[in-house]
Amino acid sequence: MKTDVVIVGAGPGGAASAMHLANIGIRSVIVERETFPRYHIGESMTGECAPLIRDLGFAEQMRDLGHPVKLGVKVFGTGGKNAWWVPVMGRDKDWKLFEGFTWQVRRSVFDKMMLDEAVARGAVLLNGRAVRPLQSNDGTVRGVQVRAPAGEMMELESEVLLDCSGQATFLANVGGVTGPKYVGSYDKQIAIFSQVTGAIRGDDSTRDNARDNTLIFYQSKYHWAWFIPIDHDVVSVGVVSPSAYFQDKHESKRDFLVRELHELNPELKRRLPEIKLVEDVHVIPNYSYQVKRFCGKGFICIGDAHRFVDPIFSFGLFATLKEAALAAPVVKAYLDGSGRDQANPFAEYQLYCEKGLDVFEDVIDTFWEQPLAFAFSVHHRYTDNLIDVFAGRVHERQPSDAVVAVRKLLKRERYYDDEDIYSIPIGSRFHPERAPIWEGESDFECTEEWMSAEMLVG
Repeated sequence: MKTDVVIVGAGPGGAASAMHLANIGIRSVIVERETFPRYHIGESMTGECAPLIRDLGFAEQMRDLGHPVKLGVKVFGTGGKNAWWVPVMGRDKDWKLFEGFTWQVRRSVFDKMMLDEAVARGAVLLNGRAVRPLQSNDGTVRGVQVRAPAGEMMELESEVLLDCSGQATFLANVGGVTGPKYVGSYDKQIAIFSQVTGAIRGDDSTRDNARDNTLIFYQSKYHWAWFIPIDHDVVSVGVVSPSAYFQDKHESKRDFLVRELHELNPELKRRLPEIKLVEDVHVIPNYSYQVKRFCGKGFICIGDAHRFVDPIFSFGLFATLKEAALAAPVVKAYLDGSGRDQANPFAEYQLYCEKGLDVFEDVIDTFWEQPLAFAFSVHHRYTDNLIDVFAGRVHERQPSDAVVAVRKLLKRERYYDDEDIYSIPIGSRFHPERAPIWEGESDFECTEEWMSAEMLVG
């Protein structure tokens, strides 16, 4: 069997890729081992997800399916009283901010909507498990071997393979195609999560108290909880903590989650007077990673298939949808002959994606390492810049003043090797032999007044 493009994974990245390719006349086959609908987390969209969804023609369906409207994210400090808020805002053609909205989604419903439409627009859905990539003698990927549900093997030949397998990281795990897969900064954490009914939401009195906003509850470094409404009654809830903390409790994952939801933060407890679970309790350990050389001859890894930083601000779904949109025109150029003689025909695309994800990582690292300074920057110094980052505008006009400042605070420089286009930051634990290049005082230095305000941790 032959096709222009084979896509491994039928989630939002795979479905969106297939639709963008179909729009420019490119045939694709999607290989997926699971049957949809299926349970998944990652339910919160950033502001820039909304135009991506509209561009695919789903605005009416999002409304008709009743996906909750998200106006922003609010982060509560340890005591449950102090909080900061980042609204969903867009940019017009003159780069002026305007109030916007995006959506929260029940992934079983959203993902099936996306996949059904991808098939309706011409993609072929092949039920089976991708086993290994097919490669030419020079290493060019030319398709994938697939095991059907009954066990028989088949070879699916293609000009390009898009790895949209998410955290399964198909190409990185089989070895010999991408570069190595590195453990990220948050690899010793664990996420335990479920869904509840009967939660107390906002009263819609103001945008920052809208009933369907994302809420984050901070307990301590690397220890927090999420609260994401996914329909009129059900809320996705989860707790992220260091793995050692979970192990020390000697509790089942269910008992751990129930206890943490009432002990982690007073405001979270107030919003969950009774914990009525309506979904099994799930767990994901060690989810932070980065894949080196995630593009090459005949292949591109998209979204979580090559990098996952940290879930706290829900950047993952945006990154996947954005990269799917960006990949289609470069795939067409490759099919038309562009870059066939290059070691990495998609090097420019890879660098563009990597730089955007680096912005996310640097902002998240600053939140964890310097929470007071981060809260100060959100409220006062770099409000507009950080509204852009939270929305997903990490490619346009970057690095902004805020990103330059957080890198200075982190004593970090982003260096991109000409061969690998890989961005492990100098000054991180990956480069202990390199002294941080930044010197001098940080622009984020907090006064006693701000320290005593305990904006985030008090």
